[in-house]
Amino acid sequence: LGLKTRDPIFDPLVAELDQRRQPKGNNRAEQSSRRSHKKEDDQYFDYDGKLKTSLRLMVLFPILDVAPKDGFIEYKELEAWNMQQAIDRLHYRTRRELEFRDNNGDGAISFSEYLPHFTNQDIEKNETSHGEAGWWMEQFRNADVDRNGTLNLYEFRDFLHPEDSRNENIQKWLLREKIRQMDVNRDHKLNRLEFSNGAYNIYKTYLEYESRGANIPTPLEAFAKLDVDGDKFLREEELKPILHYLCPGELSYAKVYTTYLIREADDNQDGKLTLDEILNHESIFYSTIYDNGRNEDLSHDEL
Repeated sequence: LGLKTRDPIFDPLVAELDQRRQPKGNNRAEQSSRRSHKKEDDQYFDYDGKLKTSLRLMVLFPILDVAPKDGFIEYKELEAWNMQQAIDRLHYRTRRELEFRDNNGDGAISFSEYLPHFTNQDIEKNETSHGEAGWWMEQFRNADVDRNGTLNLYEFRDFLHPEDSRNENIQKWLLREKIRQMDVNRDHKLNRLEFSNGAYNIYKTYLEYESRGANIPTPLEAFAKLDVDGDKFLREEELKPILHYLCPGELSYAKVYTTYLIREADDNQDGKLTLDEILNHESIFYSTIYDNGRNEDLSHDEL
């Protein structure tokens, strides 16, 4: 679907190993991660350092099978798991970036710490074209919920990963940016033609994947449903119902990834997965190591 995200990682043990394979630094996030190694994880690696993926899947299956605990993994259970893995990845990357940029060690990021190349004069000029100081400052202020001039870990995560934010100001900012890309006549809203040629095509692509091509609305039908006030134009507020399609992030991809796993592994097409079905398709759950031949390089020594 063209999402600009990293390869999905189903198993948190693989995610942990990936973090340890990154260039080592002295920040606290990495030091804490290195100290958290559990000796019992060694059982999941063979003598050659390869991950025992079948064993891992057998261990993970009952952890996912919780609502209800019935011997099957349903879509909602798999989605909840993949969403949590995505949140954990976002949190780790944000913490790593914060501790790298936090020059004064106060646990928060100021505008100048993250974007030191902008001078006070640049900020005062408040140029709001893409990438200019004013453009960045608007997003920084959107993320600064408590208005104290710095971003804590959670605010900084919203700033770095706006597509995954629940902050309404950030969501509006994203939609304004999206409208600006499609707004041919520069009136800060989308007419039917602008919607049909831009936003609708993105929206349709996701709907076709989710529904396998069934019950796809026409451009006019989709426009009419979104045009709540009936004025024949769409503004940010009216586009919010399809925000996760227009501006997808890690959490959106977690849902797409869930659909993919169910479709690929569900041999009897009952909409849920047994342990046998998962084991029969274990390579898709570990695509990041099988596709790149990386299981040859995995070693519990790195953990």
